[in-house]
Amino acid sequence: MKIAYFTHSLASCWNHGNAHFLRGVLRDLIARGHDVRALEPAGNWSLENLLADAGEAGLAPYKAAYPELASETFTPGSDPAVLVGDADLVIVHEWNDPALVAAIGALRVRGGRFTLLFHDTHHRAVSDPDAIRAFDLSGYDGVLAFGEALTQVYRRWGWGERAWTWHEAADIRHFHPPEVEGDSDGLVWIGNWGDGERTAELEAYLFAPAAAAKIRLDIYGVRYPEAATAMLAEHGARYHGWAPNAAAPGIFARHMATFHVPRSFYTTILPGIPTIRVFEALACGIPLLSAPWDDAEQLFRSGDFLFARDGTQMTMHMRALSADPELRQSLARRGLETILARHTCTHRVDELLAIVARLRAPERIVA
Repeated sequence: MKIAYFTHSLASCWNHGNAHFLRGVLRDLIARGHDVRALEPAGNWSLENLLADAGEAGLAPYKAAYPELASETFTPGSDPAVLVGDADLVIVHEWNDPALVAAIGALRVRGGRFTLLFHDTHHRAVSDPDAIRAFDLSGYDGVLAFGEALTQVYRRWGWGERAWTWHEAADIRHFHPPEVEGDSDGLVWIGNWGDGERTAELEAYLFAPAAAAKIRLDIYGVRYPEAATAMLAEHGARYHGWAPNAAAPGIFARHMATFHVPRSFYTTILPGIPTIRVFEALACGIPLLSAPWDDAEQLFRSGDFLFARDGTQMTMHMRALSADPELRQSLARRGLETILARHTCTHRVDELLAIVARLRAPERIVA
């Protein structure tokens, strides 16, 4: 099958988590023999920021880790028909220009012989619904949403059975435990500051507990304003700036444990959707501690990681992990088991191909 995926960026993971998942999915599709193309707008925001932050050298880890992947760039004046070409399946991510989204849909309406899906991996459908409603999706065959709560939003908007939950997952070709165990010490969090959506939670569940436990905390990420770096310094955390996602397994391997601190939208109006870092961290065999969130879809098992109901319990968890190698090993083992059983990019490709087969079934075409 010929597949075209329109992304914000495949090359850059700077504040762009979809690139993590997309790389793993496209790599798996290629391994199965599919003809895959990734298309991204020239001069996109994520890539421009990566280059400003790290220069061309910032792309080297991605290129080394994913030699089989490459993306084509296009400009606003590009002909959508040429971009789509002879693809059998076209997927358009929500971080694309509404005009492009509409133009590709119009091609489908005019008789395009490809299956067309819209891929939503953000909370804008509830935090800024007008921004999503601005997309003309009338020509699309279906929607892929990265959590059941988001899928239900699209179903309420009239998509019915044509909206599917398609969770993110770990690319276990790259995210796996180290082949040789080395020294690991301290705590680490790889996450972006964003727009202040979880400032209080980060201080309460991460910075302050680590300081109270007197355990070293390393922080990697982008978009940290001066007030954020001041908060880190106040709690004794070490801020390292941006790290390419391809480097994350090595960073995890050097540390004792990592964290999930969800943004507020994923604990309130879109419950049950973890960040892709949860899947990646567990795939790397590092113990995970989490601030409260509702695993509404039961993606994980009890014992895959430790929940903390408040900052005091988080401090207790940190101290327990530091003192108990068997606890660390148990968490790492169970978390990895769950990823391998349910949450790899191979699982997600299986799900995608099943959705496409359903959409292309003869009875569906007749209907």
